[in-house]
Amino acid sequence: MRAYTKELVDFLAALDPTKLPPQVFDRGRYFLLDYLGVATRGSLAESSAPVYKTIQRIGASGSATIIGTGICTSAGYAALANGTAAHAIELDDTHNAGSIHLGVVMFSTALALAETLPEIDADHFLAAVIAGYEAAARIAMAVQPKEHYLLGFHPTATCGVFGAAVTASRLFGLSVEQMLSAVGIAGSMAAGSLEFLKDGAWTKRLHPGLAAQNGIQAAMLAADGFRGPGTILEGRDGFLAGYSKRPIPEQVTDGLGESYEIMHTSVKPHACCRYMQGPIDAILDLAKKHDIKPEQVVNMEVPVLEAGWGLVVEPRGQKYKPQSVVDAQFSMPFGAAVALIRRRAGIEEFTMENIESKRVRDLMGKVTLMKDMRLDKNFPKEWNARATIFLDDGRQYEKFIRHPKGDPENPLSWAELTAKFTSLASAVIPLDRCDRIVDHVSRGNPTLLPAMCSRNPA
Repeated sequence: MRAYTKELVDFLAALDPTKLPPQVFDRGRYFLLDYLGVATRGSLAESSAPVYKTIQRIGASGSATIIGTGICTSAGYAALANGTAAHAIELDDTHNAGSIHLGVVMFSTALALAETLPEIDADHFLAAVIAGYEAAARIAMAVQPKEHYLLGFHPTATCGVFGAAVTASRLFGLSVEQMLSAVGIAGSMAAGSLEFLKDGAWTKRLHPGLAAQNGIQAAMLAADGFRGPGTILEGRDGFLAGYSKRPIPEQVTDGLGESYEIMHTSVKPHACCRYMQGPIDAILDLAKKHDIKPEQVVNMEVPVLEAGWGLVVEPRGQKYKPQSVVDAQFSMPFGAAVALIRRRAGIEEFTMENIESKRVRDLMGKVTLMKDMRLDKNFPKEWNARATIFLDDGRQYEKFIRHPKGDPENPLSWAELTAKFTSLASAVIPLDRCDRIVDHVSRGNPTLLPAMCSRNPA
């Protein structure tokens, strides 16, 4: 049996910040700014408040900041709170091939620890995050997202905890053997159910927070001598065998060091499930280019990638009649309708007001969802999308999207990402401080950033 776990850990433990390509570090800063925006704005989400209250009731003291609040607690609880908040508004980054949200786990882990550990410089911090991205993305690819989803698992939670353990292990300065144990321990913490889709529950939002908190705990246990299995990925009863019916273990190690998975990660411009992003891009392009009014629409044909079918298409009754913001975030009919009506699909569109809008609901009824295996041909390397809009005067318009906006091949520029950050963070902190944070991300000490994103900065 090939020792995939050890090969991966050996590589990540030895990752030398001085030898990482400059563009990899640049992507690390890029995703750090994106994370800070979604975490800060996510602190206002209704689902974040109970987490903060629970942490305060527990009374865990410490110097790690809960972003957007000014509350300080232990590193583990800060990671839990920040990871949960940052995932609440569905605007956090996504690794395409792994269909996993990486930054919301790794930055929640790293920032919480950076505030509590001495002398964490920017290069050390970013290298730890990059290593975590690499681990979680590769493990997510190895279980295959479609297969993982079919078993009811959410890869951000199940695979993210391994990345968090790697990030934490590097920041703690653990040995290779200790990191191997931390990853092994994390395997017994890998959980995250998709059952939230049934009734719009908030548990998906909790998943990255739990992954970050558990990754920190796994690394702490390993640091103090607790032993975890060194074959947690490839073993007979290991993660790959238990969490996928068709795992591809080679994905864990193939091409290690040739490129870095952080470079294959996307930013979300729309506040909803990743599988809705491409179709919404197509609808927005058609609506704006041809000045299409909702009243003119007879039908909108929207194919959905097969891997996302159970997330944003089924069950049909629920997707066409969302009852909550979570339901709407995972409803392709809602996303299509609100995008055409509002000419955007940001956080302001995914609201109860729009969910209850007769205009939106009427247009949702004109959305036809389908599979198109031509779009799946290059998935998950490419998340192709298409939309066709039929009008009441006989005209029809079609748009094909090869790379949705935000993909590595069609990225948001730094200016566009900065605008996204400012639009989100300014709901919590002043605009002048937003500008200072942008400047600080590019060249400053990351340990100061959580407090800078607080309503009451230290």
